[in-house]
Amino acid sequence: MRGILASSIGVTCAAALALPLAPPAAASVSSVSSAGTPAPVAVADVATRTVGTAGARTGARADVPGSTQSLPLRPLTRDRASGAVLGLTPRTVRTFSLLGVVWEDPSVDLHGRVQVRTRAASTGDWTDWQDVETHYTQHGADPDSSEAASGKARGATAPLWVGESDGVEVRVLPEPDAGEPEEVDPVGTGPDEGASGGEGAGEVSTLPAGMRLDLVDPGETDPGESAGGAEPQAEPGESAGGPEPQAEPGGPEPQAEFGESAEGAEGAEPAEGAEEAHTGVMTAAAKAASAANSALVPLGATQIPSLTAEETREELVALRGTGLTEQQQAKPYIGPRPSIVTRRGWGADESLREKSFVYTSKVKAAFVHHTASGNSYSCSQAPSLIRGFYRYHTKSLGWRDIGYNFLVDKCGRIYEGRAGGVAKPVKGAHTMGFNSKTTGIAVIGSYGSKKPSSKAVKAVARLTAWKLGLHGMNPKKKTSLTSGGGNLYAKGKKVKMKVISGHRDGFNTSCPGGKLHKKLGSVRSKAAGYQGR
Repeated sequence: MRGILASSIGVTCAAALALPLAPPAAASVSSVSSAGTPAPVAVADVATRTVGTAGARTGARADVPGSTQSLPLRPLTRDRASGAVLGLTPRTVRTFSLLGVVWEDPSVDLHGRVQVRTRAASTGDWTDWQDVETHYTQHGADPDSSEAASGKARGATAPLWVGESDGVEVRVLPEPDAGEPEEVDPVGTGPDEGASGGEGAGEVSTLPAGMRLDLVDPGETDPGESAGGAEPQAEPGESAGGPEPQAEPGGPEPQAEFGESAEGAEGAEPAEGAEEAHTGVMTAAAKAASAANSALVPLGATQIPSLTAEETREELVALRGTGLTEQQQAKPYIGPRPSIVTRRGWGADESLREKSFVYTSKVKAAFVHHTASGNSYSCSQAPSLIRGFYRYHTKSLGWRDIGYNFLVDKCGRIYEGRAGGVAKPVKGAHTMGFNSKTTGIAVIGSYGSKKPSSKAVKAVARLTAWKLGLHGMNPKKKTSLTSGGGNLYAKGKKVKMKVISGHRDGFNTSCPGGKLHKKLGSVRSKAAGYQGR
């Protein structure tokens, strides 16, 4: 996802920001450098800032809170083989599963390569060097939005999922003459491409200021509470619709065009077969996030069940009522509601996000993304990845919540993203310049050189058929959107965009990867078919 942003800034060596890492039992460990020679690593040399889970839960839920370790990058003696000038030598750290490099100014792009090696906690083996996607913040909020102007936002690479690890090495290789965005999948680059070299003095003028490595432990959830491990439900009949948004706890009233009023939806009954309420251990923030879906499922539900075409049409008419045109009432073009794992289902710590929910007026288009986090995950691990993305977006990048509205794993499971209600027009931070009147769907993985699974493609088609159908949008058509500012379209420019588009259609980036972007034609056709068109 490498966008073109031609700015650079001098780097000064960042100071360690906070709490020291609690050392393991051994004072030092023997690590193997990239050149293959053992290198003693003093644990005391690791300066970290740990960001833990804020707030206490109301009950004895068997959750292990996640955390973030921040390690400022340091100048390295330039190595002739690799050209690395900034990074970290091999070191032992507390266990983590996801990482990314973060810097101070989100408007500054990183023109260079970031490569990492990690040590598996289970075996002690070091990986080969892996590339980290360096252009990521174009997934963020629109330039003039309150989220972007909060003063909390930071620049960052894409997050890379590495699995449970307890050692890390990183190197940054500047590329002053950056060209067009490249397809970067996190793959090994070989163990002998050159050592990072020793730490020393120096300054690099082409890299962003304040660069640090963030190591994310996504935490754990009680397996009995997670809905992420179940296979997607069998596809029901044909088309269908979704309910009208309600008044949000701590959030604004829904737009009138999407529904009548909060009172009109309060009496909505959850779908047959939905879970019973699970409210005994929920914080106020968790209850608010769950209540946003209360027209679909009981409070505390971990999964929203799929509906048949007829059930979804009936639900749409019942909830939107006079908000539908005569034609929509007579024949609503909408796909059957798919099964969706809720935020509670994937274990969201609701204390990490901003309390209020932000909405746009309606959803006219869907932007498809990939997370660029690598493909070395199992479907049972998807909830952990999403918790990692969520913590990375909120704690490392300074966003108000996870940026995507929905996520899809390689097995075709669909997950609720940003809080506010899956059937409501929640404003995300996924396509800079085009977050208004759109929804963002991220397929978990990297699809520059690897094809997405057929299950994932089908899930995107089913999700868009339903979500766009709530607003009467035809997946095979185009719609007019107004740019909020970006590197392809100036702020205020009206742009004709396909109703289902890739991130690269609204911003100069390689996202969602060439292989996934090529599948969007199939997604549009399938989605239109699910809508009964």
